[in-house]
Amino acid sequence: MNLTYSTKLSAIPRDIVCLDDYQRHAKLHLAEAIYEYIASGAGDDITMRRNQLRFQDIALYSRVLKDFDGASTGIHLLGRDYPTPIILAPIAYQRLVHPDGEKATALAADAMSTPMVTSTLASIPMNEITERNNAGNWFQLYMQSNPQNTATLIRRAEHAGYDAIVVTVDAAVSGLRNRPQRAGFSLPGEISAVNCQGFETETLTLSGGDSPVLHGIMAQAPQWRDIEWLRQQTQLPLIVKGISHPDDALQARAIGADAVVVSNHGGRTLDTLPASIDTLAAIRAAVGAEFPLLLDSGVRRGTDIVKALALGANAVMIGRPQIFALAVAGALGVAHMLRLLREELEIAMALSGCANIAAINANCLHTTERPATC
Repeated sequence: MNLTYSTKLSAIPRDIVCLDDYQRHAKLHLAEAIYEYIASGAGDDITMRRNQLRFQDIALYSRVLKDFDGASTGIHLLGRDYPTPIILAPIAYQRLVHPDGEKATALAADAMSTPMVTSTLASIPMNEITERNNAGNWFQLYMQSNPQNTATLIRRAEHAGYDAIVVTVDAAVSGLRNRPQRAGFSLPGEISAVNCQGFETETLTLSGGDSPVLHGIMAQAPQWRDIEWLRQQTQLPLIVKGISHPDDALQARAIGADAVVVSNHGGRTLDTLPASIDTLAAIRAAVGAEFPLLLDSGVRRGTDIVKALALGANAVMIGRPQIFALAVAGALGVAHMLRLLREELEIAMALSGCANIAAINANCLHTTERPATC
């Protein structure tokens, strides 16, 4: 398919007042096939829709007359202080929506003091991204079929100044993306995973008779022993992304992971999975109070952040909204999107009586099983 870019807005329209407004505007800035590639989930979009709907089913208490002297949204995570519990999730091929791609996102992250996770499938060299963001840079890693290529990506990330490695483990096989299939999406020739250039072609054997997935692709897919090997390859914090079961979180912790991202890949892999927010509490109970957990998939409001933190997350990741904002207004749009979310978080904290992140806990959630005690 041919790639053309719309003119990006230099001022934010007055009707963009929340994150979902950027998605509505993005449809006007993107070719249908590219929009469908970004906006869709796997299969029938059940998990993707569930990620947001389940946040709506969780109720917060309003608390009044609290002391807000010294109030703060700051957190301490993996040895570093951050001004909010908001992190930009890895999004591949950002030049699909903006000529500067990840460079523009990095400028916005820097302006809003927000850490950014760069995808293995970034369309901009990784060092050009870290050069533009001093607020924190993590590198998202897809394990390569050749371990030497995986090691090369790690060395490149270390050399470029990344602060952590985020290994994604829930996409050994691509999900069935029916919407972009119907729209005829294909990656334009001028867009590529530039940080993997120089590797020999990654090939997956599709042999296996009538089972090319189970006996072909999955025969070469990463296993826990590969994550153990990865842990030995770097001194950077290792974060395992794509966990939805408590036993997998325990396994990640046991092999030396420094944190886990509770995530269903934004509903883009296996359809009909539970919403990430619905798996969070059980995973927190399994790993204990001190092990860092991040929540990804479905966060669209400041109230969603409060709910995620109340159920055990230390921080949240924001995925699709950043790419929609980038499509509409470039770095300005991404920065504005982050500012909206931070303002919503502060309002939600103020009205729920939480002066700081430590004050957010399960007692802030309304349930029918117990009276409010927070």
